[in-house]
Order: sequence, then structure tokens, then C-alpha cells
Amino acid sequence: MKHKRILPLIAAIALIHQSASASVNYTAQKEDSYYKIAQKFNTSLSKVLSDNNAASSSVLNVGQKVIVDSNTYTVQKGDTFYLIAQKCNVSLDSLLKANGKSGSEILYVGNKITIPDSSGQTDGTYHTVVKGDTYYLIAKQYNVSLSDLLNANGATSQSVLYIGDKVKIPNKSSSVTTPSGGNYITYKTYTVQKNDTYWTIALKFGIPMQELLSANSLSESSYIYAGQKLTIPVHHIAIKDTPTPNHGELLDWFTEAQYVIPINSDFTIMDFTSGKSFNARRTVGSGHADCEPLTASDTEKMKEIFGGSFNWNKRSVIVLYNGRKIAASAAGMLHAGNEYAPGGAWTDWRSDNYGAGTNYDYVKGNNANGHFDLHFYNSIGHSSGTVNSTHQANIRRAAGK
Repeated sequence: MKHKRILPLIAAIALIHQSASASVNYTAQKEDSYYKIAQKFNTSLSKVLSDNNAASSSVLNVGQKVIVDSNTYTVQKGDTFYLIAQKCNVSLDSLLKANGKSGSEILYVGNKITIPDSSGQTDGTYHTVVKGDTYYLIAKQYNVSLSDLLNANGATSQSVLYIGDKVKIPNKSSSVTTPSGGNYITYKTYTVQKNDTYWTIALKFGIPMQELLSANSLSESSYIYAGQKLTIPVHHIAIKDTPTPNHGELLDWFTEAQYVIPINSDFTIMDFTSGKSFNARRTVGSGHADCEPLTASDTEKMKEIFGGSFNWNKRSVIVLYNGRKIAASAAGMLHAGNEYAPGGAWTDWRSDNYGAGTNYDYVKGNNANGHFDLHFYNSIGHSSGTVNSTHQANIRRAAGK
């Protein structure tokens, strides 16, 4: 009789233990290994290797899917909720819900994040990826919208497909056309013109070049030719409410702000404290916006806002562009550029002791050597790969948070 009482208890404990984990389809990142993935998900290397029929010496390729039996992820350098959702192939909404978060919180290295189950779905139709497949072609094959297909798989236009992947096909009656928050993506077709490059096309449509390549299952080395048809993702970013007319919208850099303020856009930067302003252009930058004053007069106005000299102090600012006000934070140091050398060319001198290298000074005649950093919500440093707490505090202040 004692054994009969103990067995149900053992079964219950086993059930509790089983429900405490989730099967995650993790996408391998640069420099990942099975060991590093096991560390990220707080699980054993042997378990990860067993689940993936791999050996400790097996090589991982960037973008390769790795099955991990764990529901806890340890935040790494540069992580945001959006990037974690991408890595773990789950929707941002489900990730936030699983952690009781809104997405406005700042993540710190070492934080433990709960990952919702991304496998075991038996409802609906699934497509097995074959050579040449893209989300766009799969959407056409099953007569569903591309945005619905991406949403159903927790994917974005930057997600990469691999042969053998399982893609969930949404039911037309239940598919969602507009993601939460009011943001959504549509797609258009562009015909490549003579002298086009993937870079110039990406600039033309205000999207990162890698996103353009991913949307078309291409790489930087892929051949481009006049007459070629390319799928162009078009991001529609909803206007967000602000506490007062004096505050700016709190827009996530990677999913929102970089599309609202694309490379080569000209805008006004207003200091949140003094109300003084100057005009600038976003010239480069991926982790955040690298910007330059438009004119010599704007350079002097920028210097005045930062106390009469260029320095690395950080200030809350509002970016005024296309009728929108965006919360941001600016650093006051012009760096990594040479006013008297061509932009993008190699130069033997760059401002702020950057030494020889690529000249990040594209706007000429503005008496400014180089560019300054403009950060938005969840943007990261180019070299550190992490969010800066001072910049983020400034941004939240400008947003009234």
C-alpha cells in the first residue's frame, strides 16, 4: 500500500518537472556553439547535443535552428525582448506575456527571461521548407498574406529560412493582419534599374540592406541585374500617444525608429531642457543613428547646447521629423570623421583620436569633423553592443516616462 501511495506522488513530481520546461527552436547567432547555447538556456551541454543529434565537435552555422529543452534564457550583451524573440523563434507578444512585461523595460546582462514553448503545435497546416523557398513565395503558394504568415511564425522580414524548417500556414479566417501596437508590414515589388546596388535600393526605401537581402533570400555576394524583381518590406509605424504635446513618442529603435527616421533623412533636434534646436542628417549607423549637423550654423547651435564645446555629455532631445516628435538622447561629441576627406573613404586622420580608418563624415561645408551619436529606445552602442543606461534614462525623460 505504501508503494501505491508513493507512485502517484512520483508521477506528479515528474509532471511538474516536465511542465517546467519548453521546447525552444533557437536560431544560432555569430560565435555560438552548443556549449554557449547550453549556457544561455541554463541547461546541460549533453542534453542540447542529444536533442540535436550532435557531437561536441559539431560545427554550428549562423541561422541554424537548435532545439533546446528549456524555458529560461539568460540575457546576453546587446539583447532586447525583440532580439530574444527573434533568436528563440517566438512572437514578441507571447514573450512579453510570458514575462509579464510591456516591452518598455530595460534588460540587463544576466537577467533570466521565460521563453514560451515554440514547438509541439499540432493545429493548422505546416509547410516544409524546400530549396528556393522564401516567406513571400510560401505566402503566394498558400494564398495567404505575407504579413499573416510572418506573424503566425513569430518571424520578420529579416528571418532566414532553411531547408527542412516547418512553417505554420495561418487560417485565412483567423489570421491577424495588424500586429499589436498598430505596426504592420506590407510588401511591394521593385524592378532593379541600371547602376542599382543592394545598398542604394535599401537606402531608397529606408530599410537596412540585410533586411532587403533576407526578404529576397539573397546575400551580399548575390548577383544583381537590371530588370530583376525584388520584394521590398514597407514598415508602417503607428503614432504613439505622449503624456503631453511637449514629450516625444517612445519608439523602439530596431522595430520602429530606424524606419521612421531612415538614413539620409534630415530633421530637427530640439534640446528637451533648453528648447534650443539645430538641424541634422542621419548619415550612417545600425545600432543607433549616426548624425551630422547640416550646416556650419547648425554645428555652432549644437555646440552651444552642449555648453560651448563638443563633449561626450548626453542630453534628452526631441527629434522633429515629418510632423512627428520622437524621444531620443544625443551625445555632444563629433568623432570618427574628417571634414576635408571624402565620406566613406579611407583617411589617415579622424576626429576625437580615432586615428586612420573609414571617414564617417559625409556632410561637407558644415565645419564639423565627423558625426555624433543619436540614441532611441533600446538602441545599442556600435562597439559595446549594449544599451547605455544614461541614454535610455534621457530617452524615457523625453518621452515623459
